[in-house]
Amino acid sequence: MGSEEEERRSLLEQGLVVTQNETTTATATATATGLYTGDGSTDVNGKPILKDNTGTWKACPFILGNECCERLAYYGISTNLVTYLTTKLHQGNVSAAKSVTTWSGTCYLTPLIGAVLADAYWGRYWTIAAFSTIYFIGMCTLTLSASVPAFKPPECVGDVCPTASPAQYAVFFFGLYLIALGTGGIKPCVSSFGADQFDDTDPKERVKKGSFFNWFYFSINIGAFVSSSLIVWTQDNLGWGLGFGIPAFFMGIAIISFFSGTPLYRFQRPGGSPLTRMCQVLVASFRKWNLEVPSDSSLLHENQDKISAIQGSRKLGHTNELTCLDRAAVISEKELKTGDLSDSWRLCTVTQVEELKILIRMFPIWATGIVFSAVYAQMSTMFVEQGTMMDTTVGSFTIPPASLSTFDVLSVIFWVPVYDKIIVPIARKFTGKERGFSELQRMGIGLFLSVLCMSAAALLEIRRLQIAEELGLTERSVAVPLSILWQIPQYTLLGAAEIFTFIGQLEFFYDQSPDAMRSLCSAFSLFTTSLGSYLSAFILTVVTYFTTRNGKKGWIPDNLNEGHLDKYFWVLAGLSLGNLLIYVVCAMKYKQKRAS
Repeated sequence: MGSEEEERRSLLEQGLVVTQNETTTATATATATGLYTGDGSTDVNGKPILKDNTGTWKACPFILGNECCERLAYYGISTNLVTYLTTKLHQGNVSAAKSVTTWSGTCYLTPLIGAVLADAYWGRYWTIAAFSTIYFIGMCTLTLSASVPAFKPPECVGDVCPTASPAQYAVFFFGLYLIALGTGGIKPCVSSFGADQFDDTDPKERVKKGSFFNWFYFSINIGAFVSSSLIVWTQDNLGWGLGFGIPAFFMGIAIISFFSGTPLYRFQRPGGSPLTRMCQVLVASFRKWNLEVPSDSSLLHENQDKISAIQGSRKLGHTNELTCLDRAAVISEKELKTGDLSDSWRLCTVTQVEELKILIRMFPIWATGIVFSAVYAQMSTMFVEQGTMMDTTVGSFTIPPASLSTFDVLSVIFWVPVYDKIIVPIARKFTGKERGFSELQRMGIGLFLSVLCMSAAALLEIRRLQIAEELGLTERSVAVPLSILWQIPQYTLLGAAEIFTFIGQLEFFYDQSPDAMRSLCSAFSLFTTSLGSYLSAFILTVVTYFTTRNGKKGWIPDNLNEGHLDKYFWVLAGLSLGNLLIYVVCAMKYKQKRAS
């Protein structure tokens, strides 16, 4: 038996040695001396790139500036969108909430398109460039729909509010869904492109990369802060045409900022279709279902060089999980005799098999992000509608309900530097981890805070309904004399939860993903937000259906004073608690990626 394995190993060594050309050898030598990056990054023309003159924090300001302006544009539309739908297009509360959550969900579904194009064909840089153009066209279309009288319905006369015509809806939603396509193409690429500026093979740059994700999210919330305060105020007081036009202008600034940093960027080559590689593993393992997987993993098919057969990827070490997929890397007797190891639909490398294993291992962690995203979706829907039924005056100033999301943003802006400069160094002393907490620990803390957030919202609504009943306002659709500032705790808790969960997801899905699938895995991370929005819309539909039977008003009627929005919040709090318990179990069982 032993002699057979030795003979097999000898044949493998003879058949699998890959000779590198002179260019590759020269590049490897230069990399070893520290002149070039060690992760295979190039300049915009595809040539090896000098390490000292590019990347790191020299390139990141342009990427962070792009993200800040792009997020200002996005949140300039999304933050107050439910108000536009109810006051200008004259939709009901439930219809408007469904429209917003469905659109928001689509914005986090389209990243799958951008991710596949970036990883397989265009690379992250050109994908961002192409979809930014689509994004800008959508912003301009939406501005026109809010500015040209023919594109919007007449104003309400008393209680009579004319509905928008099909043509008016078509123009508005065409622009809105162009934005969804544009932002979706950008989203999975920008954070990954920023992280690409740090060489994974350099320990010093690897630590800086962890800090990048914090400041990346910080820049997102600077843009969101301007939107939820100044842009929302402009929309409510100076008009929606200007309120949508300003975000369109900043989207143009985002494009300019991105292109300005081109000479400093490091680029990763696209590695071919990740979907094709996954299908090849499944097909090859099925074809070899009757072959036995050798106990010695070194007998499985793999490039014998240090370089992976997948462009833009490091080799991955073999793991002893999901061994049924290892059959895809077993070399059959026929392949040994013919020496033909080139058909990837019959024979895959260990790295290719491990790519699929990683995605399967990540799935339970990914799935637990859906409920958190459903909680996050309440900030632009039910939190806003709750705020409209509260006292929005502070002295002589009227606070637009959607502007309360400013406190979520301020919470993020406050906690990012505190986390990066204070919490991480302290945690590092206790955990020994270079980033203070592991990505899994960080996400778990965020999920716990989401339970507290929904509980705070439910308790506030209970108090609001009590006041409405005491003052005889139950049957009147008027604001209750309870200051809207009481919503601050739930927004602040949600902001703190974001710092831990969303940034933790950015780190987790970048670090744990295969090198040639980072855009795709970032898209999967964003996809949880999409599914969370759809889950929120689904829960709204189910709650409305069951609570309005037999002629009842339901939990969420147009007049919230005669509803029970508090029970809806308690449902989400319960789901969040159950989700947290499931997450803890999944996180404890998760095994980290093994990259060479």
